[in-house]
Amino acid sequence: MAETKSVVRTEDAPGPFQGAPYSQAIRAGGFVFVSGQLGLKLGDEEISGSIAEQTEQIFLNLRAILETAGSGLDRLVKTTVYLVDLSEFGAMNEVYARHVGEAPPARATVEVAALPSGARVEIEAIAAL
Repeated sequence: MAETKSVVRTEDAPGPFQGAPYSQAIRAGGFVFVSGQLGLKLGDEEISGSIAEQTEQIFLNLRAILETAGSGLDRLVKTTVYLVDLSEFGAMNEVYARHVGEAPPARATVEVAALPSGARVEIEAIAAL
């Protein structure tokens, strides 16, 4: 029997960036796969704030999506963090550590040339259901 997948959608986090063809998250195989989240606040068109503020907003968005999917930040198993400037790793990591708890997920962090809308950080995640 083919594995099924279901789209996760919440109004408590920004939808796909500029209407792009992707879902906020997909539930499949006992996991929820969350698309990369930017530090965009609901209703805003632009991303602003420090790396710490953007990371904080990303975790608000991740929490809303994961809870809608029936999971939570405490069930994260893997994240990928994209930074425009690795010199901001420490400030991002301080906020990150507050949200991932005592058993943090596996993680990769990479520096990229640019992110949409001038974002400084983007985080994608996989969590257990």
